[in-house]
Amino acid sequence: MEPEQLEHTEEAVLTKVIVFQLNEEEFAIDVRRIQSIEKVKSITRIPGSAAAIVGVMNLRGIITPVIEVRTLFQIQGREMDEHTRILVLVREEYEAGLIVDGANDVMDIDLNRMEAPPESSGHRKNEYVDGVIMVDGRLITVLDLDKLITPLIK
Repeated sequence: MEPEQLEHTEEAVLTKVIVFQLNEEEFAIDVRRIQSIEKVKSITRIPGSAAAIVGVMNLRGIITPVIEVRTLFQIQGREMDEHTRILVLVREEYEAGLIVDGANDVMDIDLNRMEAPPESSGHRKNEYVDGVIMVDGRLITVLDLDKLITPLIK
């Protein structure tokens, strides 16, 4: 008699993320880190700031630095359009806005299905990646916001 085979299944560890686009690529950030998603407003340039910081905006009375994610990831720039959004992030240490091509998906992802980021392929964005996950045939890159934002704001 063969021993009974027990199927081991890991329980899903779901987290809600906001999915945003840069070109045809999709990226995700934990929804708990996002205060709001805004249309592009007037951005005031600040001389001498890091290349990725395009300036600041007045968001409900709070001056907020605005970061061009394309510059951080060394992706060719493009004109902002009606789909361009600013993801407003708020933490105790900082508040910042991220300019992205579009942000319109909120979904649950299973952290147990997330895979380690691929070995560096020469893209700077790999520095900011927590992992990648396939959801409904879509490859989504999950970002580590602390690695992305902290060096720019401090």
